[in-house]
Amino acid sequence: MHPRITIKDIAALSGVSPGTVDRVIHGRGNVSRKARELVEQAMRELNYEPNLIASTLAYNRSLRITALAPDYRNDPYWEQPKSGIEKASLAVRHYGLQVEFVYFPMFSPDQFLQRAEELLDAHPDALLFAPLFREESERILGRCAAQKIPAALINTNLEDQEALCYVGQDSFQSGVLAGKLLHFGLRPGDQVAVINLDKQIMHARHLLEKERGLRDYFSRQPGADIGVVRADFEHFEDPQALREFLAGLLNAHPRLQGLFISNSRSYRILDAMAGLERPRLRLVGFDLLPANLAYLESNQIDFLINQNPVQQGYQAVINMFNHLILKKKVERVQYLPLDIVVSENYSYYVAKEKGFQVLV
Repeated sequence: MHPRITIKDIAALSGVSPGTVDRVIHGRGNVSRKARELVEQAMRELNYEPNLIASTLAYNRSLRITALAPDYRNDPYWEQPKSGIEKASLAVRHYGLQVEFVYFPMFSPDQFLQRAEELLDAHPDALLFAPLFREESERILGRCAAQKIPAALINTNLEDQEALCYVGQDSFQSGVLAGKLLHFGLRPGDQVAVINLDKQIMHARHLLEKERGLRDYFSRQPGADIGVVRADFEHFEDPQALREFLAGLLNAHPRLQGLFISNSRSYRILDAMAGLERPRLRLVGFDLLPANLAYLESNQIDFLINQNPVQQGYQAVINMFNHLILKKKVERVQYLPLDIVVSENYSYYVAKEKGFQVLV
């Protein structure tokens, strides 16, 4: 058995006081860069690993992560990152790390900003959120930087903003992938449509990036001559209005052969199309919601691209743990795999996601 390494051992090797070593290990107080480097070098040479549970209990430390999220009761997609966050919070709670949720109406940028500013007034130790509204999210990240509050992003990346990390999809590449999946069987002159069922589309950066990726794919196919149509519809919660919108889209574009639904609402498209006279359309959507999986199993959805939303929430919390407790460097951008899910393999991915979920 290796002898237990103590703070005094590290102090003796690094040539600083035990108090300085203690401050470096626990991230407390001001320590010069030179002293920190000496202590960290000594820790590496001695293969020192701090007893994290003991140290957090000894100093009565309790760190609070606030997760600012759309209200999952209004959109089933948001149940999935919520479940991942809850699973991770159970894994790190013994280290004095607590996670609390603050919800906002997902189509209200004003309330999103108001909730964020209220929680930042309470000075959490870290913030986790999905930057659905660009301008408001930039303001939030600006405050986080000013208050030295680390922020983790999920669902949408703001590349030019200061944040601890982003965990999620590469939206552009998911659009490229959708283009490739739609391309099978198309003939020159055919069209595909990217359908955005969302409100305030111009603020939804991740949806715009998906469209850009889709267009980029078809622009790089010599001789393909595939037209890309964009169709935005905000009143997707009204089945009759959505049905009329889709009927108009099909009538206006008789060469339309494929649909790319840019978010998790493919099931709403197929619900509205029930009984509608239409050609067989290839359909690519996102996310393993039960309603989407039912249409995948009946072969009315050809492909679902899994953005791993459960793992997004889980990994974002673990990144906070690594940063706040382990003092490890966290990679700024962490893209998750873009899984291609079909009726023949969806049960594997459902089981995989359940491994990250908190089952009630």
